[in-house]
Amino acid sequence: MTQAVITGTGLYTPEHAVDNAALVAAFNAWVDRENARHAEAIAQGERAALAYSSTEFIEKASGIKSRYVLDAAGILDPERMRPKLPQRANDEPSIQCEMATEAARQALASAKVSAADIELVIVACSNLERAYPAVAVEVQQALGTSGYGFDMNVACSSATFALETAANAIAAGRVKRALIVNPEICSAHLNFTDRDSHFIFGDACTAMVLESSEVAVAKERYAILGTRLVTQFSNAIRNNAGFLNRVTDSDPLALDKLFVQEGRRVFKEVCPLVAKLITEHLASLELSGEDLSRMWLHQANRHMNDLIARKVLGQEPDVSQAPIILDRYANTSSAGSIIAFHLHREDLSDGDIGVICSFGAGYSAGSVILRREG
Repeated sequence: MTQAVITGTGLYTPEHAVDNAALVAAFNAWVDRENARHAEAIAQGERAALAYSSTEFIEKASGIKSRYVLDAAGILDPERMRPKLPQRANDEPSIQCEMATEAARQALASAKVSAADIELVIVACSNLERAYPAVAVEVQQALGTSGYGFDMNVACSSATFALETAANAIAAGRVKRALIVNPEICSAHLNFTDRDSHFIFGDACTAMVLESSEVAVAKERYAILGTRLVTQFSNAIRNNAGFLNRVTDSDPLALDKLFVQEGRRVFKEVCPLVAKLITEHLASLELSGEDLSRMWLHQANRHMNDLIARKVLGQEPDVSQAPIILDRYANTSSAGSIIAFHLHREDLSDGDIGVICSFGAGYSAGSVILRREG
């Protein structure tokens, strides 16, 4: 069976950075406006006054200090509280296509591969800009790749599920090279008027080139030793936006059409699920937590990552064992673990073992065990 290796990665980062202080100022201004609008109802006890957010609350709850977004002005406008991204004409590149091609070109250059040599393109992310035509096919045309492409969505686990799909296609000999891109516009599905979640997400796009070891030319490569996926249905993280909204006569602007979660429940249920997945996956390869030099975990919450790493490693993780990037990127859904891999791998030595693991709505989780070669 052909060995699949990761030979290149890329990262698109939007130009607008919003720190917690700016986000809190906008949120609190909105709170003042809403409380003033409903002052009489609040005074009569018919409605509870909205509470302020704070930078201390955000950092303690999540570890997030800042995030990158495609549009900051709309988010920081108390009269709008959402990004403003103008609709594009059908003959213009889509936003996700632009993000994907920029990250992809970096990954191709890193792998020393021509776009024409790519035979499979997978766009994997938590929210797609449209139902069809597939964004992957648009990216395929924009880059000039060969073969075929398709979109897939497994929420925050989309990147690892795509990794297994591409690795299997290479291992089976169906393609020699594949490109995975994860264009996440998370700010568009976030409710910036919800105190418990207005700080969670940021925007970014990652890209990965996978190749058969027989054709790879890049000196630095990461052999995929194994992949393992798990899903378990839960309503604890949900987004009800969809094409049926118009025929069920539901309000397209209703809050349940945005990201909603039961945070404490997610923490209690997802952490043991993920720790078990990684531990059992390692054991199936005759490895253990002691063999791991690096854990590139999904970047949703600092406390979740610390707990999962502690359970897998059997000790308190340091920043080199389980690097954190969510402090400046926030939660970028499927892109998070790949950003961590992209930014924190150069110090590894030949033969070092690491794991990329993403997890989220579904519940879903994916584990990809890697060994550095070269």
